[in-house]
Amino acid sequence: MKIGNREFDTRSHTYIMAILNVTPDSFSDGGKWNSLDAALAHTEEMIRQGADIIDVGGESTRPGHLRISDEEEAARIAPVIEAIRQRFDIPVSVDTYKSAVAETALQAGAHLINDIWGFQYDEKMAPLTARYGAACCLMHNKDQAVYRDFFPDVLRETARCVQTALDAGVSPDKIILDPGIGFGKTYEMNLETIHHLERFHALGYPLLLGTSKKSVIGLTLDLPAGQRLEGTLVTTVMAVEKGCAFVRVHDVEANRRAILMTRAILDHRKPDR
Repeated sequence: MKIGNREFDTRSHTYIMAILNVTPDSFSDGGKWNSLDAALAHTEEMIRQGADIIDVGGESTRPGHLRISDEEEAARIAPVIEAIRQRFDIPVSVDTYKSAVAETALQAGAHLINDIWGFQYDEKMAPLTARYGAACCLMHNKDQAVYRDFFPDVLRETARCVQTALDAGVSPDKIILDPGIGFGKTYEMNLETIHHLERFHALGYPLLLGTSKKSVIGLTLDLPAGQRLEGTLVTTVMAVEKGCAFVRVHDVEANRRAILMTRAILDHRKPDR
């Protein structure tokens, strides 16, 4: 699939979507990169370490996060996206579920909409994405972790997200799916979802796994967010083994090394870098 001016081989590679939070309250790195100079310096570092996409977020979506206005969120992300596009040759994603923010990001030069509600929160998101010819990542999510039959329900609800995109005119080759670890699921459901990632391939779209430093790792290892790298790396290895095309992570270099090592074992040869 093509994102921006770059072609991604989603069948045989696992690429890194690097997280750039320009927020004061992100659960992992809130406040570290919310000045333009700091954000650009961190972007440059992540590109040097092997990032393939930069995912810019202007509102924390951690549990209990404080909802901010569309205007404030857009004002946080637009200058950063514009500056990244001017300075670096790398696809840029925007992490938002609001069409007004997404349109500002697309006008600033974003190539991909990363929607944690899979186009189910804001009915304008899918048509907007189609109109700009942008790529999208559609995450499974729901208000409560209530299911009749967990995995079939998740797959059916994710397929509904895809249909919303297709009905609006989004090209099938512009769609990525995210199983939504940490959203609308219990701790045990999150573990089950990671264990059975391969079941999402039945939907026919590239997969992105976003587990970096999340609560499922913290609960398993009884560790705070700043000490969850090793747990994250295990999930990245599983993402490669299960055929995920992307992982969304904070620590680019360590995750890239984990991907390369896993790929070498699976392919019995030194991987292409």
